Amino acid sequence: MQRDFELVQWLEHLGYSEVWMGEHHSGGMQIYGSPELFIATAAERTSRIMLGAGVISVPYHNPYMVADRIVQLDYQTRGRAMFGFGPGMLVSDAAMLGIAPEQQRSRLVEGVDIITRLLDGEIVTHESDWFTLRNANLQLAPYSHPRPQLVVATSRTPTGSRLAGRYGMGILTHGAGDVQASWAVAEEAGTEYGNRLDRENLRVVVSFHLAESRADAVKAMSFGLEPWLSYLEALNPKTYADTRAKGGHDPEKILAARGGLVGTPDDAVAYLEELWDRTGGFGCLLLTGTNWMDFEATKRSYELLMRYVMPRFNRTNARRERSFDWVYENREAFSGANQSAIDKAVASGGRV
Repeated sequence: MQRDFELVQWLEHLGYSEVWMGEHHSGGMQIYGSPELFIATAAERTSRIMLGAGVISVPYHNPYMVADRIVQLDYQTRGRAMFGFGPGMLVSDAAMLGIAPEQQRSRLVEGVDIITRLLDGEIVTHESDWFTLRNANLQLAPYSHPRPQLVVATSRTPTGSRLAGRYGMGILTHGAGDVQASWAVAEEAGTEYGNRLDRENLRVVVSFHLAESRADAVKAMSFGLEPWLSYLEALNPKTYADTRAKGGHDPEKILAARGGLVGTPDDAVAYLEELWDRTGGFGCLLLTGTNWMDFEATKRSYELLMRYVMPRFNRTNARRERSFDWVYENREAFSGANQSAIDKAVASGGRV
């Protein structure tokens, strides 16, 4: 956990804009049961970077308590906290709580409705088969106006996209999926409910590991790729089998099968250009946090992306390059004019 807090500080130092932490309760690999607690500590150790709960598993909580914690963290972080909602990724988590898989998405829809109404200042009375509210209202209005940044995770069903459109939220979606289709569903729902969505609030999740060479990147993956694949097999044997069938034991092919990349900064630029064209554009690229490589290689991968990939992908150096090219192309003329001025000053003995 201390290493993860150190990583957040490193990412802020590098200039990353946001970090997200999920909620999981089983499996032994993703160990944070409360993204809100992680945010509270990370906020005390940083000053600028945005911190997101990605995501809160809404069916596992009374929606009133979720809304109340959102407001408290909004104040504690002075608006740096963001909140994502989902049905709960691990069926094993839901099983421990006695929640059937077919209940998770309906509870997500019901819970998000209550959370947003409370954040917007409503007094809510609501009877449900899993919670009851009577004249429920929040003591504090959100610190952020009109409310903190809210997003919904979407993957294999349109539930999350429709929620995003209905309540004017952002989307978290995986780059290996059909991002365009997810966004189209959200826009359609937004139109239905009078909300105009902005692609700046579309976050696309990918998996990268970068090094100075492909060989170095592949070698670094030997640290933790196989344990991660075992975890994938435990979560979803069919997905694991498909990944193995496409990738075998080759880290490059395995990650490619999962919509990710093992390679160099140049490879990442090409990948992002293709992803941008395929998705129609997005507001934020999120990188999956894994233990595929050791901590030093992980930090170096994030540094390579920020140092060499993002300036090229975002064109932030375009004007510097233009200025350099102009000076270089006119170097003879500029140098000649400068030397002529120097010669003239020398010949005149310094008299102008």
